Amino acid sequence: MPDLFTDQDILNEPGGPERLGPCAFLFREYALPLAQDLLDGIEGVSAVSPFRQMQTPGGRRMSAAMTGCGDVSWITDRGGYRYSAVDPETGRPWPAMPPSFSGLARDVASRAGFEGFDPDVCLINRYRPGARMGLHQDKDEQDLHWPVVSVSLGLPAVFLWGGLKRGGSPARLRLEHGDVLVWGGEDRLRYHGIAPVPDGRCGATGHVRFNLTFRRAR
Repeated sequence: MPDLFTDQDILNEPGGPERLGPCAFLFREYALPLAQDLLDGIEGVSAVSPFRQMQTPGGRRMSAAMTGCGDVSWITDRGGYRYSAVDPETGRPWPAMPPSFSGLARDVASRAGFEGFDPDVCLINRYRPGARMGLHQDKDEQDLHWPVVSVSLGLPAVFLWGGLKRGGSPARLRLEHGDVLVWGGEDRLRYHGIAPVPDGRCGATGHVRFNLTFRRAR
């Protein structure tokens, strides 16, 4: 893997990323040019595999609704956390990942220094006001060499950026429509989450926030 923006001039270039850690970057408004294509893709995916509030192994119903696309998608139920090639709600394979999704993920990962990232899964979260995501690690993938790419669309939200161990006070970072996060390397297993989404309205999505999370699961 190439070095990640070791040149400070690159970090400070117009439209360049904000560094959140040694291998973690925030690209403000990076997805805005593709926002409508991404929203159209979400509509197409959810028409085949509808959004649902999954259940954790402990029996808690998640407040954010989820669906996914790609070769596999992430699921949770009483049996645990895992990836599955079949949508348990429909009994069919997950929808194919739209080209606009995979193209954006590859491009922004390359800009962050993760050349060759080719996601095989996109988890789509839908947050209505009050929904949240507790601090967690993304660690169900087979090869943690590859980064996580996270795209925010719709209502603003506060991203919680913690450390490599649970506990402490995570940093709080406001994410807006079109912002993209990329983290990997020594930051790959950072705890992260979303604070309860406040009510509001986005011209593109109404009273909803969407998050696209790209990973390489296999």
